[in-house]
Amino acid sequence: MNAPAHHAASCRQILKEVFGFEAFRPGQERAMEVVLNGGNALCVMPTGSGKSLCFQVPALVLGGLSIVVSPLVALMQDQVEALRLAGVAADTINSSHSREDNVAAWRRAAVGQTRLLYMSPERLMTAPMLAALAKLPLELIAVDEAHCIAQWGPAFRPEYAALAQLRTTFPTVPIMALTATADETTRADIADKLFGGAVEQIVLGFDRPNIRLTVAAKQGWKQQLLDFVKAHPRQSGIVYCLSRKRTEEAAALLTAAGVKALAYHAGMSAEAREAHQNAFMTEPYTVMAATIAFGMGIDKSDVRYVFHADLPATLEAYYQEIGRAGRDGEPAEAHMLYGLGDIRMRRMFIDEEDTSDDHKRRQHQRLAALIGYCEAATCRRRTLLAYFGENAEPCGNCDACLEPAAMTDATAAAQLILNIVYQTGERYGAAHIVDVLSGDETEKITACRHDQLDAFGAGAARKKGEWRSLIRQLVAGGFLIHDVAGYGGLALSSDGKAILKGAVRFMARAEQPHRTSRKERAAAAAATLDDSAADLFAMLKRLRLTLAARRRVAAYLIFSDKTLQDMARKAPRDLEAFAEISGVGTSKLRDFGQIFIDAIAAHGES
Repeated sequence: MNAPAHHAASCRQILKEVFGFEAFRPGQERAMEVVLNGGNALCVMPTGSGKSLCFQVPALVLGGLSIVVSPLVALMQDQVEALRLAGVAADTINSSHSREDNVAAWRRAAVGQTRLLYMSPERLMTAPMLAALAKLPLELIAVDEAHCIAQWGPAFRPEYAALAQLRTTFPTVPIMALTATADETTRADIADKLFGGAVEQIVLGFDRPNIRLTVAAKQGWKQQLLDFVKAHPRQSGIVYCLSRKRTEEAAALLTAAGVKALAYHAGMSAEAREAHQNAFMTEPYTVMAATIAFGMGIDKSDVRYVFHADLPATLEAYYQEIGRAGRDGEPAEAHMLYGLGDIRMRRMFIDEEDTSDDHKRRQHQRLAALIGYCEAATCRRRTLLAYFGENAEPCGNCDACLEPAAMTDATAAAQLILNIVYQTGERYGAAHIVDVLSGDETEKITACRHDQLDAFGAGAARKKGEWRSLIRQLVAGGFLIHDVAGYGGLALSSDGKAILKGAVRFMARAEQPHRTSRKERAAAAAATLDDSAADLFAMLKRLRLTLAARRRVAAYLIFSDKTLQDMARKAPRDLEAFAEISGVGTSKLRDFGQIFIDAIAAHGES
C-alpha cells in the first residue's frame, strides 16, 4: 500500500489520467482517504454525484485485486465496459456469462491481471469463492447499492444479509458501502450488519433543487400520462410502472400519440432490453416506460422528467428513481400519480412477503412516510428531505409551494365519511363509500340495503373526486385504515373514532391540479447549446453510436452526454485541446481522440 502522504496525489493523478476529470466532487476524497488508510466507509451520496469513483480510484491506487459487489448483471456489465474503455483491467463473473468465460475471468484475477472484479452477492457469498479469495492479496471490497442490505427481505436476496460475514472473513480488508438512498434507520442497519458499527459515515446532502416535485391523485392514469407528456414536448423522460403489462400499455399509448416511446421490463429478452436501452441513451426525445430495474447506473444527463404512473415502494425508492432526471443540473420534473388502490397494493406486497414481522413493520412505516409525502399540505421538498434527516426552507419548486393548498376545517365531512364506514360494517372500500355518499343506487348498494341508510346521498353536493381526496387524507392521517388481509375494506382507527365523537377536528387540504405554465415549460425545454453547437452535438452522438456498435457496448460508455456537450461547445481541433474535455482520460484520448477531432473538423467545413 502507498504511504498515506502519497494518497491524495496518487488519487488526483488517477482521476485525471484515467477518468479525465480535473477535480473531485464533495465527499469523494474523504471516502477514498478512509479506505486507503485501512478504515471502513459508508457513503450516502445523491444519484449522479460520482459514487463509483469513490472505490474505483482507491482500487487503482492500491493495486492488487478489489472486489465490487453489485446487485444487477446489467449494472456490473456497464461499469466493467466503462472501466475497460478507460484502460482499466476490470472483469465480472456473473450468470449471464458462460462457465468458460467466468473461469477465464477468475484465472485473470487469480494471477494478478485484474484490478476490479465485479460479482453479485449470490456469486460472492459461497464457501468455495470466499475460500479462493482468502488466498489472494485482496485490497478492497466495495458493496454497491448497499441499501439492499436493509430493505430487501432475506427471502428475496438472502446473500445481501450474508455480506455481514465479509468483515470476519477478511478482517484486514477495508470495506466501502455505497448508496444514494438511505434514511437514518437504513444507515444504522447497514452500519450494524455490514460493519458491526466500525465504520465512518459520509453523508452528503440529498437535495436536488433543479427537480420540480409534483403529485396528483390518480384519476385515469392513461389520460394523465398523455397530458403530462404532451406538456413536455421534445424531451426525454422515464415513466415508471408497477407491472410489466402497464409498461407495455404506457409505451403503446404514447406511441399511438406520436411520441417515441419504448418499454423495458424483465419479461423482455436481453437483446430487446439492450436495444431499447441503447435507443433511449442515444436517440433524442425518447420516453422509456419501465419497471423499477431500469435506470440503475444509467448516466443519461438530459432526462427531463420522471413520471410515476404507480406509487413507488418507499421514499427511498422514489428518491432514487427521480434522481435519474436532471443529472445535467438543468430544470427537470418528477410527477407522481397515486390512489388508494396503489396504497392497498403496496400493503399487500409487504404482508405477503416471506420475511420477518420486524421487516414488514419497517416497510409499513416506510410506506406510511411515502403516503404522508403524497398528502403533504406544505413544501414537498421539506417533507422529503426531513425523511432523510435534513432541514430545509420552502423550496419554491414543488406543487405545494407554487400552488399552495388552502387548509379548511373538514370535520363535518370527515364525520360523514367515518359514519358511513362504521354503519356499513367497516368492510367496504373507498369506491363503495363514495357511492353511498353520492347516492348512487348501484347493484351492490341495493343488495346490501345501504340505500336505506340515513346518510345515503348525504354527500351528493360534493364531487366524487373531493370525497376520494378526503378519504385519502383520512388514510394518510391514520384516521382510516385498510383491511389488507381482507379485500381492502376501510376501518376506523382510534383517532378516527375520536373525530367521529367530535373530540378531534380534521383539517383537510383541498385538491388543486398542478398546471405547468408556458413559461415554466419553456424554461425546462430551453437548450443549453446554441444552434451551431446543438448540430455538432447531434453529430457527435451519431458518431458515438457507430463506435459503440463496433465495440458492442452501450453508447454512453464511450462518452457521456455531458462530455459530448463539452466537445460541442469547445470544438477541439487537436489532441492537446481534446485532452482538456471533461471526461476524457488517457485511454479514451488514445482510442477516440483523433476520430472525434476529425469529425469535428469535417463538421465545421460542411
